[in-house]
Amino acid sequence: MTLTIAALLPGLQNTNGDAENAAVLARRAEWAGLAARVVRVDSRDDLPERVDAVVLGSGSDASLEASRDILLTMHDELRRWGTEGVPILAVGSGWELLSWGVERADGSSIEGLGIVPGRAVPRSGRVTGDLVVASPRFGLLVGFENHARDYVRAEGSPVGRVRSGSGNGRDSGQEGVVMGAVIGTHLHGPVLAKNPAFADLLLGIMAERAGLEYAPGERAAAVDAYASAAREALLGATRAAASATDA
Repeated sequence: MTLTIAALLPGLQNTNGDAENAAVLARRAEWAGLAARVVRVDSRDDLPERVDAVVLGSGSDASLEASRDILLTMHDELRRWGTEGVPILAVGSGWELLSWGVERADGSSIEGLGIVPGRAVPRSGRVTGDLVVASPRFGLLVGFENHARDYVRAEGSPVGRVRSGSGNGRDSGQEGVVMGAVIGTHLHGPVLAKNPAFADLLLGIMAERAGLEYAPGERAAAVDAYASAAREALLGATRAAASATDA
């Protein structure tokens, strides 16, 4: 059996390389001896018959309405996958489009698909920088945030608590939202490349649903050593920055 990862709208929703989270899942599955493929989905007609995971990256504000209109044609499938426990990883504006809606600084708004609770609202200025999140489910996550909106009324569980950075903002101390296996986050990186244990958790869900077993392959250990070094460098930098602020 071949695991199928659907990369939604990679032409519109990939400004931070987040669509490559799909490639991370496929490659780690292959290293574990499992067959996997990434299917590029630019329209509803491209949807494969079976989907084992979904990746939706972040795009520019200029593409918000175009992306939303295409995603609306897949609304029933996205809701069904979420209900069935198919892992759906949505990053940045991709996550915002799966929410109740996006409010823009000019006072206009875009209705979301309502797959996850919450709404994106304008903040006083864009936040960019390293983001560190402590998650009881996914472990210590690192990445980069780059967004001009906060996320409010996230009634689902958060991905985790912010250790460094802004996350959802509004002094919530939280980052992201989780509804079952649907995960929305501000973490760029791509997040699964920087956090291989997170990728392995999603792959475990995918494999179990497909009646397969997943265990990281030997090749993954070598690659993960590079990810670990990069994570430690980022964590060291954030600790140093925090110490300088407290001084």
